[in-house]
Amino acid sequence: MNEKEEMKVAEALARRADLIARITELRQRAGEAALYQEGDEPTEDPAALVAQADEAASELETLLARINRTNLATRFDEAMTVTDALARRDTLRLRRSLRTELAQAGTNRRDFLYSRSEIKTLRAVDVPALRAEADALSADLRRLDLRLQELNWLTPLAS
Repeated sequence: MNEKEEMKVAEALARRADLIARITELRQRAGEAALYQEGDEPTEDPAALVAQADEAASELETLLARINRTNLATRFDEAMTVTDALARRDTLRLRRSLRTELAQAGTNRRDFLYSRSEIKTLRAVDVPALRAEADALSADLRRLDLRLQELNWLTPLAS
């Protein structure tokens, strides 16, 4: 990319994903090449693979720092930066998953009675209310994600 073509945050995030996938692949290949049978040749040079992974990790480190600087400096709205919005997204996901997991646990049927002497299992949670709360949190999460995606495509990456 030349100076006239600024990289947007969305492009940097795509590059970040590519670099992470590349490092993961190189790690796996290096592990596979770490041992070989006597009389054979190693399929690849593990040291060369580690060097490639280190190079990709250095690029990733620089890219992550630039993404973080950009997110800290970019306004999400009048009350939050993008960094704040990302923290909000993480907590919305946690809150939603808690409710969906608890609702699922409350629907597991364990009240099969084999005889009158067995103890019946009862629900301690309001499953429909938990699902409604999870749905509301999902809607909040979708709105937040859409705004983040919009900003990612519009915001130039910091140097």
